[in-house]
Amino acid sequence: MNVTALTSSVSSILAGTANSAAPQVSFSDALNSAVNQVENSQATAQSTAMDLLANGTGDVHNVALAAQRAELSMELFQQVRNKFVQAYQEIMKMPM
Repeated sequence: MNVTALTSSVSSILAGTANSAAPQVSFSDALNSAVNQVENSQATAQSTAMDLLANGTGDVHNVALAAQRAELSMELFQQVRNKFVQAYQEIMKMPM
């Protein structure tokens, strides 16, 4: 999971500015990419744990690291989602 790419995408979206040299990414593409990264980290954690439990291959340390990465990526995604929902609610409260 590439956390740096995710955080740079999120920070550029939140800042509302994009680097002119960087390719423009739509909001839906950025959101789909973030969801895919979270799903991939969860699948990696699950497969690592299953390899250790079923096959006896791997290391407990790697399983713990993969599980922690999956948890942190989910928490990051939830916090970003909460900020977008909060911003939407503030916009909807504005008088026209």
